[in-house]
Amino acid sequence: MRSPWVGFVIGVPLILAIGLLEAWRPFDLSLSTLTGGFLTLDTMIRAGLFTIVLVGLNLLMGYAGQISLGQAAFYGMGAFFSAILTVRARALGIPPGLAEGWAWPWLVMFSGAFLVGLLAYGIGRPILRLRGHYLAMATLGLGVVVYILLRENLGLPHLNLTGGFDGLQGIPRLRLGSLTLWPAWRYYFLVWLFAFGAIALGLNVVRSRVGRALRAIHGSEMAAESVGVEVPHYKARIFALSAGMAALAGSLYAHFQTTVIPATFGFGPSLELVVMSAVGGMASIWGAPFGALTVLLVQEVLRTQLRRLIPGAQGELELIAFGAILVLIMLFMPEGLTVWGLRRLRGRRMARGTIPASR
Repeated sequence: MRSPWVGFVIGVPLILAIGLLEAWRPFDLSLSTLTGGFLTLDTMIRAGLFTIVLVGLNLLMGYAGQISLGQAAFYGMGAFFSAILTVRARALGIPPGLAEGWAWPWLVMFSGAFLVGLLAYGIGRPILRLRGHYLAMATLGLGVVVYILLRENLGLPHLNLTGGFDGLQGIPRLRLGSLTLWPAWRYYFLVWLFAFGAIALGLNVVRSRVGRALRAIHGSEMAAESVGVEVPHYKARIFALSAGMAALAGSLYAHFQTTVIPATFGFGPSLELVVMSAVGGMASIWGAPFGALTVLLVQEVLRTQLRRLIPGAQGELELIAFGAILVLIMLFMPEGLTVWGLRRLRGRRMARGTIPASR
């Protein structure tokens, strides 16, 4: 039962139960009513979207040891790729018979993930030669460039492709034939299907020869090169994979919100993704859903409860409280909630003698 795949035995039934509760609403119950509004289906969908992004980010930062402060840029590229090629399809000359078909958004979504990953591979080859804070600044700069391009209509204001500051509205819902993946509980199942697929992919990568190469690179690039690991190639590949996963999540986000604006994909959201990764545990694939859900819930609690506790509290106080909580988590659980929780569980089992101490 020590296999990381055990998480699916617990996670999949739990996610299914939440979705079925929202679909059937027995006795008029829902996730929101059962938790007193603390946890909603919208929060769970967002946690699933962030899980997809964070699996890629954990592979890049936690396993390969490459810092990225611009992951929201790839998230935004996927979102706007889907938005532009669906909302602006007619203006771009795409035949109506193709653009109005149910399969077109899916084709755009997967094509966007592939193209963003390919672009990231090309960009990553030179950028990933940098190390430490130089690499952090380079990825930060990449995120700023993408944000400005989205805000300035990709430098083509006369075409108004991205909608500028206002973004794009009217993004269509995803469909499977005649079945529209809406209301929200249907989309919830779709998002978590992709999220669990991303987790399975991440676990396979970690347990493969590629995962061993990534850990060797994280430990020492010079030592990895000395035993034949093609360091630049592996770093660029994992950078491309993380970018492609972020773009896929961005497309799913666009079809969930039906509206995208550049401000959603600036530096702040990139930093938030890094925080989620750190809270869940960078060197843990299962840390992705835990980190995403924990940060979203902390934000929601501060947003709804802080003003009740402190009358007149403003948004700045919420940021201070959020920062303080994160500092405490990093001080007492520096490896993230997942690793900390597993170690506590393992320690209790050893104390009860259910597992040998030598293991």
